[in-house]
Amino acid sequence: MKSATNTLGVNAPARTKRAGYGMRVLRRYLGQPASVAATLALLVIILAALGANWMAPQDPYATSIALRMADIGTPQRLLGGDELGRDILSRVIYGGRVSLIMAFMPVMIGLLAGGGLGIIAGYAGGRTNTAIMRSMDVFYAFPSILLAVAISGALGPGLTNAILSLSLIFIPPITRIAESVTTQVGGHEFVTAARLSGASTWRILRQHVFSNVFGPIVVFASSQISVSIITASGLSFLGLGVSPPTADWGLMLSSLRQSIYVNPIVAAIPGVMIFICSICFNVISDGVRKAMEIRR
Repeated sequence: MKSATNTLGVNAPARTKRAGYGMRVLRRYLGQPASVAATLALLVIILAALGANWMAPQDPYATSIALRMADIGTPQRLLGGDELGRDILSRVIYGGRVSLIMAFMPVMIGLLAGGGLGIIAGYAGGRTNTAIMRSMDVFYAFPSILLAVAISGALGPGLTNAILSLSLIFIPPITRIAESVTTQVGGHEFVTAARLSGASTWRILRQHVFSNVFGPIVVFASSQISVSIITASGLSFLGLGVSPPTADWGLMLSSLRQSIYVNPIVAAIPGVMIFICSICFNVISDGVRKAMEIRR
């Protein structure tokens, strides 16, 4: 009689145990009202940005001198108009695309690069660990926001350059977290037993190390998304992110700052969107962390 093993060599009990752990995490997460509310709010923002072509009531780039700094509730300008008479609501919806890309992409790149470097450093140890971690320490000599500004200033404005400069400030902290967690896992008895049994390095990393360090690394990376969207908006505000007339929340704040004394409510709308997204990301990250703090 064949053993209960699938074609990939994974035992059915182990697979069932992982599935049960995932369901417990999901149930604990759904049991947190604040996290669920933040998730729903963020989903609405993401769906609105993805469907901007259909959801935006006006052309976000159409100007109108007669509607310059129009008040909230003005016909054809439900959330008011900007300094060129463009529809704020449409620009906020379209701006969500660029702002969310600049929030997610640097963290994802940092997660892949920093997580990989940290796992290698933590598992290999010795000179490899020293070389990788001392290289990361160089980035800590500068405040992250100043480093992003310096790199963006050297590369020039643009979405690609902004994402690259932001990615470089997230790689070091994620690398440090990944190295610390991997070092702790590498000292456990089950990893030592796997080494003594003759298992290959790749198999140990895949079956024993990665599965145990993935959760803490992802939770930490998710907490950096709120930092990313604020920093990205700051770059656009300084003219180091996307270029006009691209709709972007940070760039909208920059263009509306001269109008704050004329129509402060309209001028604050992009900042409110940045604040809401930042809070949502923080609450979701905290909810995921709490949900994962259960015994397997």
